[in-house]
Amino acid sequence: MKIDRLILGEYETNCYILRDSKAAKNCLIIDTGLQAQELIDFLHRHKLNPVAVVLTHGHVDHTNGLALLRAKFPNIQVYIHRSDAEMLTGTENNLSTLTSLQSNSQPADILIEEGNTIKEAGIRLEVLHTPGHTPGGISLYSRDEGIVFVGDTLFAGSVGRADLGGNMTQLIKSIREKLLTLPEETIVYPGHGPITTIAQEKANNPFLQ
Repeated sequence: MKIDRLILGEYETNCYILRDSKAAKNCLIIDTGLQAQELIDFLHRHKLNPVAVVLTHGHVDHTNGLALLRAKFPNIQVYIHRSDAEMLTGTENNLSTLTSLQSNSQPADILIEEGNTIKEAGIRLEVLHTPGHTPGGISLYSRDEGIVFVGDTLFAGSVGRADLGGNMTQLIKSIREKLLTLPEETIVYPGHGPITTIAQEKANNPFLQ
């Protein structure tokens, strides 16, 4: 799998562009950031065709770029967990009030939940429901590649906030039951900050000791 990472917007959200090989033109996107023009430029520069975007949760710093992405690629399929689906179409819970934006979008095309498998652009990702940061927060696990995209559930040396519509007890439970049970060599791609591994977080993350 070819993985490109862009750091988008003033909140420095990690956006991931996944292809099944370096030569492939179809791609799957994970999160769009607050501003997506850099993402659009990247896709055009490399002549890539985004067939799907998966949103790890509904907060505006991960979803606001969706409107521009859809405008440029109207056939793209949008996935989000059903518990966060309303964050796309309203402003009450998606934190847009914390920015200068009143972000809302069209509904997602496909609502997902625990146990679903996303198959797009030659990529296969298992959906792990990891609530706590938001009710519909998800992680996306590639068993074959030994990698997991965790949104704002887990960070290198930290965990997601739970004071913005979340629940810290639930968040830690999600991490312990869904993520720390993965093989220790699993590479973790978070929604902000550097890449880490399950082994590193088990050993060093102060929130998990």
